[in-house]
Amino acid sequence: MEVLNPCFSGLCNLEVMEWLRNIKDTKKKYGLRNLATITYETLQFLEESPCKYETRDSIMHFLKDMETYKLSTKELLMMVNDPPSSALHIQLLIEDSEERLTEDQVNEIIQISKRHFPGPPSDTS
Repeated sequence: MEVLNPCFSGLCNLEVMEWLRNIKDTKKKYGLRNLATITYETLQFLEESPCKYETRDSIMHFLKDMETYKLSTKELLMMVNDPPSSALHIQLLIEDSEERLTEDQVNEIIQISKRHFPGPPSDTS
C-alpha cells in the first residue's frame, strides 16, 4: 500500500465516536435521513466497542509508553481501536511480531494495554 497524501491521518474509533456525537443533531436540520441512519448504527457499534471506555489522555499515555517498541502508526492505531489482550491478539495486529518482538516485549505490551485500557468498570455488587 502506498501513501498518496501524507497530510491525511487516520482517526481512532474514539475520535470517530466523538465526531458522530457532535453532528448527530445538526443533520436533522438538513433532512439527511440516510445520514441519520448511518450515524445511529455507527454510534451503536462504537458504543459497544472498547473505545467507549477510552479517553484522549489514556490514548496519549498508551502511545507514549509504546514508543520504545518502534511500531508503525497503522499498528498503533489498530492497537488503540482493539487493545490486545493476548499474544495471539498481538500477532494479528503487528506484522511479523514473532521476528520484531521478544516474548517479554509481547507481555509488556499486553500489560501496557491493560493499564491504559482497562475496559468496563467491574461490578462489585
